[in-house]
Amino acid sequence: MRLPAVLAALLLLWSPPAADAAIFGTAEFRAGSLAALPQWRRVLAAIEKEKPLYEACDRGREGCPSRAMYAWRSLLRGLAGAPLEEKLRRVNRFVNQWRYRTDQRNYGLSDYWASPAEFLARSGDCEDYAITKYVSLRALGVPAEQLRLVVLQDTLRQIPHAVLAVYVDKDIYILDNQTDAILTDRRISHYRPYYSVNENARWAHVAAGTPLVSLKLPQVQPAK
Repeated sequence: MRLPAVLAALLLLWSPPAADAAIFGTAEFRAGSLAALPQWRRVLAAIEKEKPLYEACDRGREGCPSRAMYAWRSLLRGLAGAPLEEKLRRVNRFVNQWRYRTDQRNYGLSDYWASPAEFLARSGDCEDYAITKYVSLRALGVPAEQLRLVVLQDTLRQIPHAVLAVYVDKDIYILDNQTDAILTDRRISHYRPYYSVNENARWAHVAAGTPLVSLKLPQVQPAK
């Protein structure tokens, strides 16, 4: 995803940031439209089309298209009614079992956001892990308002990255394909978010106190 167009579109329709610091200590600007994120809109549509497959797997192995998808849906069925902490831990660990693969290797494209069925069949890169975790937690009853896919810069490795953020009361938990540990954003100092999104809205993120006129919008796509 190219950031100049995304952030420019976000900042044209921004709402003032809340008094409390947003994720990773940034200021955030919200827009209700997803028009600036065609990859995300495409994958949301793909998820809707895949729901009959998910339901077939829930009915039994015979009607399920793959062992991987059946294992995923079995995990979710087993987590119904579990505490949220357990849901986060086990979903993160399950999805992280897939080996990282680049979009170029999988699809011959520099950037492609995969649906859960695509990810479970081929694996994927960082945003694909986050998408499958997002869909998993939505299936487990976590509201969209508590979830965001976050595209960010890893300032230690100096590469773009993507994670899933889960908002619980005043804490924000980060589900990351780099680790099975689930930490709050306050304990992670090397991530600088560019934008975040769920199925209802999108947010641009800037360092707290940054004047909008001074923003420099980088060319970036998520990597690992």
